[in-house]
Amino acid sequence: MPENQTRRITHGAMMVALFTILLAISTYIPLLNIVTIWFISLPVAWYSAKYSRSSSLLVAIVSVAMSTLICGIMTLPLAIVVAVIGFVIGDIIRSKKSKIFLLMTTAFVVLISITIEYIVSVKLFNIDILKEMTMNIRESYEKSNEIAKAMTGQAPISAEQLNTMIDTIQMGMPTIITSLVFFLTFIIISVNLPLLHRLGIEVPKFAPFRDLRLPRAILWYYLAVLIITLFMKPDVGSFIYIVVLNLSFLLSMLFLLQGISCIHFFMYQQGWPKWTAYVGTILAFPLSSFVILLGITDLGFNIRGLISGMTRK
Repeated sequence: MPENQTRRITHGAMMVALFTILLAISTYIPLLNIVTIWFISLPVAWYSAKYSRSSSLLVAIVSVAMSTLICGIMTLPLAIVVAVIGFVIGDIIRSKKSKIFLLMTTAFVVLISITIEYIVSVKLFNIDILKEMTMNIRESYEKSNEIAKAMTGQAPISAEQLNTMIDTIQMGMPTIITSLVFFLTFIIISVNLPLLHRLGIEVPKFAPFRDLRLPRAILWYYLAVLIITLFMKPDVGSFIYIVVLNLSFLLSMLFLLQGISCIHFFMYQQGWPKWTAYVGTILAFPLSSFVILLGITDLGFNIRGLISGMTRK
């Protein structure tokens, strides 16, 4: 057997074992699992970045099978998702694509994987996680209402308000899940790429966050949503209403990012210490309405150009 093939098999076996250990720790050891769950994908990502796609796919499949066999069938959904993340991250790194491509592709593949798992759980096992989650939220608010009413004599949320809130959550679920997937994928990539770099893998880098600029076409989407909201006024629960609701939430998040990026750019141009950018990011969330407006203005009128001109003077 050639030496490189022996090394490939040896490394594959080691990565399968490490993947299984990390998944077992993340499943059965409290507190420690808060740390290890972010690194389960690392073994598959490392192997996928070094070896061919076919070998990496085989290692990912064996990792899922072995970890499920040892940790139990209940870990199968998690094992599939983290193995997919590892395989995609490594494959894109090996292909020398950009980091933004890495983030978008990984999040998109994870979203598809979760969607397939959800459909399977509903169709084959009659388990609707989203429905159960919504019921738990409703029960939690109803219990809180009862406690508050017993203490103060008045319920903070009426039954009608509670129904409206639950309906809004249900209709906004696609955007909430998509945003959550992108956020968690970003964290996984951010914590694993430095480790892959230390392990000898050449990893891509993001451009500085202060240089983030959304496409101007997003302004037209925002304008379309505003026109529909103000003039068409779709009925609550209708298809158009759900689409507009999800688009509004998604656009707000994008403009918030644009606004925070503009704040970072201003602080960098002024030569302020790095810690001020972290403080500005934290304060941006309670002041989100202002920061979103800043993001819209920056995208439409290029505030950064004005800031650069003022700095040069």
